[in-house]
Parts: sequence; C-alpha cells; structure tokens
Amino acid sequence: MRIRGLGVIEDAVLRFAPGFNAVTGETGAGKTMVVTGLGLLFGDRAESGRVRPGVERAVIEGRLELGEASRAAKRAREYGGALDPADPGPEGEERAELLINRAVAAAGSSGSRAFLGGQPVPVAVLADLAEDLVAMHGQSSQQLLRQPARQRDALDRYAGEPLLGALGAYRATYNEYKAACAEFDELTTRAAERFREADALRYGLAEIDKAEPREGEREELAAEIGRLGSAESLRTAAARAHEALSAQDSPDAAGDALTLINQARRALEPEKDKDPALAALAGRLEDLYWQLTESAADLAGYLAGIEADPTRLEFAHERVADLDALCRHIGRYLDAETEATVSAVLAWGERAALRLGELEGDDGRIAELTERRDELHGRLGPLADEVSELRTQAAAAFAAAVVTELAALAMPHARIEVRVSAREEFGPFGRDEVELLLAPHPGAPFLPIAKGASGGELSRVMLAIEVVFAGADPVPTLVFDEVDQGVGGQAAIEVGRRLARLARSCQVIVVTHLPQVAAFADRQLVVAKDTSGAVTSSDVTVVADADRHTEIARMLSGHTESDSAKDHARELVDAAAAERAANPR
Repeated sequence: MRIRGLGVIEDAVLRFAPGFNAVTGETGAGKTMVVTGLGLLFGDRAESGRVRPGVERAVIEGRLELGEASRAAKRAREYGGALDPADPGPEGEERAELLINRAVAAAGSSGSRAFLGGQPVPVAVLADLAEDLVAMHGQSSQQLLRQPARQRDALDRYAGEPLLGALGAYRATYNEYKAACAEFDELTTRAAERFREADALRYGLAEIDKAEPREGEREELAAEIGRLGSAESLRTAAARAHEALSAQDSPDAAGDALTLINQARRALEPEKDKDPALAALAGRLEDLYWQLTESAADLAGYLAGIEADPTRLEFAHERVADLDALCRHIGRYLDAETEATVSAVLAWGERAALRLGELEGDDGRIAELTERRDELHGRLGPLADEVSELRTQAAAAFAAAVVTELAALAMPHARIEVRVSAREEFGPFGRDEVELLLAPHPGAPFLPIAKGASGGELSRVMLAIEVVFAGADPVPTLVFDEVDQGVGGQAAIEVGRRLARLARSCQVIVVTHLPQVAAFADRQLVVAKDTSGAVTSSDVTVVADADRHTEIARMLSGHTESDSAKDHARELVDAAAAERAANPR
C-alpha cells in the first residue's frame, strides 16, 4: 500500500506479508494514518481535514492479491476492473492482483475519486467489495458488530455443515415459496387490469372475426376499383388495339396488322428455300404473325370480359372502407412504429388470441398457486425450526469459547450471550434474529456488544470473537487498531499469541504499541517521522534481526541502547518465533 499526502505521511510505501503484520512506531509517528489509509482504500468516508497541509489531495494505492476464482475477483470484473496475473498460491491456486486507488481532495477542491483495476467507480463500490476482502476492527470501525446479518452468517459458518445443510434445504423451499407468493400476488393484485386487457382483446378479435380480412385483400380490391371505375376508357382502348391487329369483318380489314403480316409471309413462302437469308426473314415473319394472332385473341377475350358494374364497384368501395376502419381500430394496439395494415392486423390477432388464452387461464392458475403456496408454507415451519435448533446449539458453544478467550485477554469476568430469537414471519435465512450481547463485569446487564464494552474492551472482544470464528469467516484480511489498549503483562502476551493464531488462516495487520504483541508478528513495520515532521518512503521500514530487537527494546523501555532491554526484546522475539514454528500457517 502506498500513501501520499495523508496526515503526517508525505509519501510512504508499506509492504505487508502473509500472516501477522505488526505496525509500530513512536506516538504521533503516523501509525493511525496507516489504518486510516486502509479504511479509505475500502470505502470509508473521506474527510478533507485528513489531507496533509500544502497538497491538493491525499492518494492511497493498494495492490491486493486474491484468488482468480474468488468472489471478490468476480465482483471486481463485474464492476469493470482489470486484474493482473500473479504467481500461483502455495497449493497451485491461480492468483490475480487487483489495483485499488482512492484520492481525497483537500478542502475547497473537488471531492473524492476511486478507481478499481484502472476503472473509475463510485466510492460505494470499494465498500461493497471490502465485504469480501477485509474486516477492520477498532474503536470507530466494528463491522461485525454493526451488521446483525453478518453476525448470523458468521454463527452459521461456525456451526458448520449440519446447520449449513439444513439452511440450504430451508432456503430452497423458501425461494419456491416466495416465487409462488410473487406470482399469486401479481395475478390477484392485477385482476382488474387483466380483466380490462382481456375485454379489449375480445373486442378486437370480434372486430377481426366480423370483418374476416384476407392477406392481400385490400390490394386486390384497390386494383378492382381501378378497373371498374375506368371500364369505358379501358374498353375503348382495347377495342382500338384489337381492330388495329385484326379488323376481321370491318371494311378496313385489308389494313389491319394481321392481314398485312400474313400477306408478307405468303409473299416470301415460295422463294424462301432459295436463299438462307430470305428463309430467316420468312421465319421471323411467321413468328410475328402467330404472336399477333395470340394478342388479338387475348384482346378479344378482355373485351368480352370487361363491363361496367356499378353494384360491384360500390361493394368494393364499401369493403375497402370496412378494412380501413378495422386497421384504424386495431392500430391503437400496435407499436407506434408499426403501420396499421391488414397484414399487421392479422398478426396482432394471432398474438391477441394467445394472450387471451393466458389471461382466461389465470383463474385456474390462481387456484393452483394458492394450493402450492399453502403447501410450501407448511413445509417451511419444520425446516426453520431445525435451523433454529442448530443455531441455538452453536450459539451456546460459541459463547462459551469466546468467554474462555476473554478470560485470557484480561477480561476474566466478562460473559457473552448469543441470543437467537424467533420472529413470526419467515425470512431468507429462517425466522431467527441473532444478536451478540456482552456483560463485561459481574452484575452488569447483557447489552449489545457495541454498547456494552468500552473502546479497549471492544477491540479485545472482537479479537476473541475473531479467534473463535477463525476459519469460519472467509474475509482474508483482518485489521486491528488499539486492540491492546489497557492490556499489559501476561494478557499482552495472550493478545499476541491469539493474533498469531488468527494469522495461521488469514492475513492480520495490527497497529500496536505493545512489544509483547509485536514480538509475535511475522513482519514488523516501523513508522518514523523525519526531522521535518513528515513520514516519507524511507521512514517506513521492515525491521528484522538486530533492528527488530532495537525497536522492541524501544517499545519496552523507551531506550534503544539499553542492553537489558535488548536482551528482553530478543527473549520475547525468540519465544514467539518458537511458538510460531510449532504452529505454522
């Protein structure tokens, strides 16, 4: 993670390792800004007052490594973010890298911006993605405690396969039940609307049945109207054409086309065999003669068939008017882009008949859904009861385990209760409300954890809960701030030991001032200010060996040159290393 322009941090790069990372440093050196930077990276509310004086904006960049097939990777891609390939995991798992950027403007500048895999996104997207990536625990950021649904989910995972299997069976039935209810409600609440729709469809279909339109009928009628309306002029033109081709009994028959062509054909007949060229011309005249003969016959037939029929003409006009009226009426049901033609009316009629069949079948469907809904509701009860019973058993075991952890964290009299209470209505996860309650000392009433614990107690309670939940909550990174407030001595060692235990299954980042806690870390990062009061990249260092002993000696006594402090620091680090070696990740 790189932080620029945030609080006392001018420009710093922090490289976290898998396992347990401890961030240490003098008071005021900027350790809190590390947690603030992580919070901003995952969608926390931006405050311009956090921006370092003299710069336009604070910028936080984080590069995350996650499973290629993980839910977080899938969701990042859905938001448009690009992922880079990374080295395979320890068991050959395909890994990917995701770059997240957050910029917070100083007062008077334009707001906050966020980028996910190079793609600009709303800040809320980072908070949404954080649910699968990180859980931050401190006095101002207790995600688990603020989300009852997350408490329930974590308890379910703690309970394991028996409860998850029962919950899966319940949810499958619940989803069927909700689908049946939704369809039932849709059908019943829209009864009046469905009635109006069916009535309109019946009326439209009745109009079509009454008119009995045919495909292409209007075009045929238009052509017929054209013929009937021009019968006299058509007859005159046809008669003149026929007379010109074949006058027959007319005194001018000698001048008609057929007579003249026939005379020419006969004139060539005796001589055509003497010259091939002449024979070709005679053949062409022969073809022309027969074509004219056929045309004359066709014209004669046309003349015989054409006649003025006022009755038929009137009928054709009325039929066209009826078809046009039908098209206008049905056109109200068509899309604005669809022209109201006879073809469109017939197509609408086919669709309307199908839809009317669906609507008229709704009454029978409502009866079926009523029976189906009641049957599923009856099945939900026993399934929900089984889930509740398993949750109650898991809650008792979980509470006892957390109390044991709290006793080792200097809260020996604290009591935890996981209250599982049933509601009347069914929900997607059963009928249970799950709430974590705490009584921090004898005689104290049980209160919701966020209200029943002080700031320092709250972080220790969360640490105890996370230790018990380890392996159950899939969030891969846990961040703790001030988890060791008010703790010292043996309790401090127990805090470090439990953080190391958590780090066997996930990445843990802890801001701490306790040497007993830092000694258990797999990697220790020291934040220091330079003489100008700023933190630069050179002032965030990973310490190891002698440098680490010096830093822990400072944390123990405030003196980096004290030999006894260094010996004590070496003893703490060696003892913690031996425990980690005996219990590897």
